[in-house]
Amino acid sequence: MQQTARQSGGRQAPLDEPAIGAQIRDLRKAKGMTLQQVAAACDISAGYLSQIERNRSKLPIGVLKRISDCLGVHMNWFFQASEAPAEERDIVVRSSDRRRLTFTGIGIGEELLSPNLRGPLELLMSTIEPGADSGDYSHDGAEAGVVISGTLDLWVGGRFFRLEEGDSFAFASTQVHRCANPGNIPTKVVWVITPPHY
Repeated sequence: MQQTARQSGGRQAPLDEPAIGAQIRDLRKAKGMTLQQVAAACDISAGYLSQIERNRSKLPIGVLKRISDCLGVHMNWFFQASEAPAEERDIVVRSSDRRRLTFTGIGIGEELLSPNLRGPLELLMSTIEPGADSGDYSHDGAEAGVVISGTLDLWVGGRFFRLEEGDSFAFASTQVHRCANPGNIPTKVVWVITPPHY
């Protein structure tokens, strides 16, 4: 069964309910949230959310909006590009079809380069605007990356590093870390994170 949902820019794209259920589950798990936590935040039952994730219940647009807000993504995160061939969807991500997130007020945008969050790692490209700062955080796993353009200030476990285009890094994500852009042009960084933590 397919419904249509409006994306930004006025385009129509198919809303594939089975794909959305799996994506909700993957994103919820990547964020370390339980069914109960997400359901409570969305004012729905955990049983109903479980049915949505297993594609056994209808998913009204209003409920999808509440789930999206809870998981910190725009609704179009869940929309598959209609022109993407089915045989590519779990393997290839075309540059025009990347899922994007913008952290309002922080100045950091993320593009998911991985086709989904089900595998053992997650590949992201961050665009960090001049003066933007992620703040301190930590989580399970490990991460590595390479600066594609611009300058990146990186703090890991109390140590400070200034990285330029072409420089790379790796560290245990359990260490408190933070990144910022001290320059006057956007900084682009490709990150590899395991397990997925988006």
